[in-house]
Amino acid sequence: MTETGKRAQSATISDLGIKGGSAHWNLSPEELSKIAVKNGQATLTSTGAINVSTGEFTGRSPMDRFIVFDSITENSVWWGDVNLPFNEDKFDALHKKVLDYLSCKELYVRDSYACADEKHRINIRVVNEYAWSNMFAYNMFLRPTDSEIKNFDAEWTILNAPGFMADPDTDGTRQHNFAILNFTKKIILIGGTAYTGEIKKGIFSALNFILPYQKNVLSMHCSANVGKEGDTAIFFGLSGTGKTTLSADPNRNLIGDDEHGWDGNTVFNFEGGCYAKCIDLSAEKEPDIFAAVKPGALLENISFFDNTNQPNYTDDSITQNTRVSYPIYHIENIATPSLGRNPKNIFFLTADAFGVLPPVSKLTKGQTMYHFISGYTAKVAGTEAGVTEPQTTFSACFGAPFMPLHPTKYAEMLGEKMNENNVNVWLINTGWSGGKYGTGNRISLKHTRAMITAILNGKLDNADFTTHEVFGLHMPNSCPNVPSDILSPKNTWVDKNAYDLKANELANAFNKNFEQFADNANNEILNAAPKATIKN
Repeated sequence: MTETGKRAQSATISDLGIKGGSAHWNLSPEELSKIAVKNGQATLTSTGAINVSTGEFTGRSPMDRFIVFDSITENSVWWGDVNLPFNEDKFDALHKKVLDYLSCKELYVRDSYACADEKHRINIRVVNEYAWSNMFAYNMFLRPTDSEIKNFDAEWTILNAPGFMADPDTDGTRQHNFAILNFTKKIILIGGTAYTGEIKKGIFSALNFILPYQKNVLSMHCSANVGKEGDTAIFFGLSGTGKTTLSADPNRNLIGDDEHGWDGNTVFNFEGGCYAKCIDLSAEKEPDIFAAVKPGALLENISFFDNTNQPNYTDDSITQNTRVSYPIYHIENIATPSLGRNPKNIFFLTADAFGVLPPVSKLTKGQTMYHFISGYTAKVAGTEAGVTEPQTTFSACFGAPFMPLHPTKYAEMLGEKMNENNVNVWLINTGWSGGKYGTGNRISLKHTRAMITAILNGKLDNADFTTHEVFGLHMPNSCPNVPSDILSPKNTWVDKNAYDLKANELANAFNKNFEQFADNANNEILNAAPKATIKN
């Protein structure tokens, strides 16, 4: 086997059980871009970034993500629809098949790590079948120095073989694609899919087990930034709630846009890059992301304007989930290193399409844990085929597909840290006011930014609050640069009875969703549930 590039002197690809072929270690993004274009797997765009097609899968496949069921995971993982068990023997057999498949091929190896806090650093070796997948690993994970690479000792290994197709009848998978985590052997197998997000979220899922369960560190699916005075803010929110937009602030430095840990008095980024959605991307809407699409960035499933290599970000003919990955240093306004002190404020973002929740409210510890476990937002008409009315969407801890432990574990850790560090937690509704979607109006981004700015500047610390009669949320009676008449959602509805009915409908949806968690929730959490006056 021929092995080129920078690597630890003792490391060879054959140590992993891969025989023959060639391995390129730790190539630069420029080298990987050229190889991908030369091999006909990527197109050089007018921005200098390359664009690739991920083929059959343009997003994650949650039903094909498994965790090996063994002595470590048997009584710790929350098994069910999210965390699907995989047989140990089947894993060993499939692992051998993947190694045999990768043998005698030209491979790309990346030594990298996760967690910007040195106390929790996890060294990762990624073996990729495709050069551009290795470029993704460069962008998304943290990058060791040349001297660190010389003595690099990998703790976790990711084997990424998009061209390998599993046989469900013999391999134990659901279909030909799979992403499988083995916490005993510290191996992640990915096959049958070229979607790079499986690489990123494989390690995130591992950290969501290792850090809370083994190290008592809270792992979080969130963005984070830090002000000039060192005050950290954290933003949780599902897709479409404004997490990326609201955490991008010219007056604050970005710690990270997606995955963080919180230990003691430090909030730290897991990653070394960003994986942003590109649909309708423009310099006006997302200037930082737009400017980051340059040499070294990797675009996925983008279309082009006719007869050009200029990306057409409005075209969703391939997928709505168009993406770009880039190293975090493509963003000018960043924290270096990617960490901050204890947060002063935490924001839960929701786009309530029913027009029920207030645009800003302060949460108690119990409410914080309850709404964290619930992870609510709403889909609106037109976002998916068949969606004609707003639909409730719940994702525990604002990231259910990546959480191996029971959601109450993460929620209780968050509640403890909130108390220990005197952190304020706020629920921000970026959705509708004055009626549901189709009747009311979307809450102004200008007003949402003003609310967050007021909170970050301490202007609501001693505000007077009114309690929401159904959800028990504490709504400020006034906020700088925000009309007071929008702060209580019922006031914005012409038909107050219609508001009451819709508020009760949403409260019942919350309570119905929470039934699956109730047996593991403490009384403080249970008592924070909304009090619907009309039952379904």
